Amino acid sequence: MDSRTSAVIRECTRASDEARMTFPQVVAKLIEAGVESYHADLVRAEKTYYLPNGDSEVVAGAPLEAAPCKDFSADAVEAAVRAIQAGRIEYRDFCARIAAAGCIGYLVSIAGRRAIYYGRTAETYVEPFPTVT
Repeated sequence: MDSRTSAVIRECTRASDEARMTFPQVVAKLIEAGVESYHADLVRAEKTYYLPNGDSEVVAGAPLEAAPCKDFSADAVEAAVRAIQAGRIEYRDFCARIAAAGCIGYLVSIAGRRAIYYGRTAETYVEPFPTVT
């Protein structure tokens, strides 16, 4: 992975944690850098970014203040998604809310234009997102 792509990945992670960049802004930057998908592991507080050529990079993120709940609630995850989309909460609050809903991680497929949130026993909530221009 080249240093420019790595720098974009690291900045997108920091900017999300610090509420300096929204999800659509992050996706736009990642598309420019050639990132195809990323996985956010809420338990380990890290994200893994993937390029189409097989390269990947793991970046540490801000840890959760509380462990994810045992039981998964797709409705509560969806409510957190709607709250962040509406600008009522920032990313760190979003992570806390989805963890409280039992989410332990999520996969963002930029190529597939969707995010898949999952719990401890592989329950899922899938959220499509619009094309970023």
